[in-house]
Amino acid sequence: DEPESAKPAAPSDADFNPPNLALATFALSLGTFMRVLDTTIANVSLPTMAGELGTSYDESTWIITSFTVCMAVTLPLTGFLARRFGQARLFVWCSVLFALSSVMCGLSNSLGMLLLFRAIQGAVSGPLYPVTQSLMIAIYPKAKRGMALALIGMITIVAPIVGPMLGGWITDDYSWHWIFFINAPIGIFAAVAAAVQLHRMTERLERPRMDYVGLFTLVIGVGALQILLDRGQDDDWFNSSAIITLAVVSAIAIAIFLIWELTDDDPIVDLRLFRHRNFAVGTVVLVLAYSCFFGIGLLVPLWTQRVLGYTALWAGFAMAPVGIFPVLTTYFVGKYGPKVDLRLLAGISFGIFALSCMLNAGFDTQVDFASVAWVRLIQGAGVALFFMPVLTILLSDLKGHEIASGSGTSTFLYQLGASFAASIITFLWDSGAARQHAQLAAHVNAYNPALRDSAVLHLAHGQMQSALAQINAVITQQGLQLSFNHLMHGLGFILIALIALLLLAKPPFAARAR
Repeated sequence: DEPESAKPAAPSDADFNPPNLALATFALSLGTFMRVLDTTIANVSLPTMAGELGTSYDESTWIITSFTVCMAVTLPLTGFLARRFGQARLFVWCSVLFALSSVMCGLSNSLGMLLLFRAIQGAVSGPLYPVTQSLMIAIYPKAKRGMALALIGMITIVAPIVGPMLGGWITDDYSWHWIFFINAPIGIFAAVAAAVQLHRMTERLERPRMDYVGLFTLVIGVGALQILLDRGQDDDWFNSSAIITLAVVSAIAIAIFLIWELTDDDPIVDLRLFRHRNFAVGTVVLVLAYSCFFGIGLLVPLWTQRVLGYTALWAGFAMAPVGIFPVLTTYFVGKYGPKVDLRLLAGISFGIFALSCMLNAGFDTQVDFASVAWVRLIQGAGVALFFMPVLTILLSDLKGHEIASGSGTSTFLYQLGASFAASIITFLWDSGAARQHAQLAAHVNAYNPALRDSAVLHLAHGQMQSALAQINAVITQQGLQLSFNHLMHGLGFILIALIALLLLAKPPFAARAR
């Protein structure tokens, strides 16, 4: 048995009912929406920010990096913070601090000032998602917890889709400052409403010993790893001494962290949770499946812009249908999903994801907008069935006091997996495109009958240079398309393999309240 001091805080009243369940749900959902939205809303505004702040585009990417690094560091601390301060209080204060730091981001007039408050914003946003999951399980009766988790999953999908479109519209029509200012009323309302609705929730607070070694190695290891992932592509990966240094520092720090946390009596991140079968299986499945989903969500907009020539706004429109099914079916999935084997629901979800990948793999450079959007709609049906069953499975064999810590740990791992996926997929796409370009270009020579008989070789020198440049552009486009198709095939096969992995989870899958 684990020592009492290692257990995170939990509501002592498993049947707690807020005065207004709908308002409490809305407040918790707003906090999560705000946090997930800000992971993407600033992305399309970076060129504008760089110009107004007098910095380069490369330097402006630290606006994203500072947020993600600090968020990644505080995510695994959710369980420790919940034990120390209580889950309801943690949500309220994180929401307030998020709103205040957002205002300061909007008021920033230099890159240094913006990075500072963006880092604070990321740090306080880390616990918001996992503590929301835990609170939703606590305030909902057992029969409706699947619906609560389905709602959180829907927000997790919709918010990143809304982010780039909303950020682009605000930046173009108003000012980039307002992409931060809009968080203030949302955050304050969520905090006040949650405080009113949850203030009578009794929680067992503790004063756990601060695990300074675990905290220090976590900050160094995860921080270095996240910077490596964010900067690796731009710095040519391990051809850069800075990337090599970050890799060594991260590897050493994470190795010490893992050894220390597994042997310490009161770890800051409870890795012993992986002794639970469903938590271990569910977390592995969540990390791999979400990494594939995140990779698709990253690759498709890049492909539509680089290969099909879409603008950023139209790329966003092409992605938007993925949110239709989650919005329309959240209630039904939450209500009726727990009545069937959740492994079946998750397996259907992965099958639909795999189908969408195979359909993507069949596209060519002449594909129309309707076909692209239609596949996103199909993918959305898989999204609707994804989060609720997988989250319920991984939380099902945790005790109530372990849920906040387990949710924080699994969220940290799947977001870290998404970071890996972003770096790996963009690298594989570009390197695959380069190989395809070389193979296709080898056929462009005077001995190729199709080219020899064409008019290109009979043009004047200047015209021929222009014609060859056009041919090179076509080859580049085709290389990117072929590499895209191969990646989609690979992602589809990984998702099919995850269906078999789900069978290792063991019923029952009811999320506990205590």
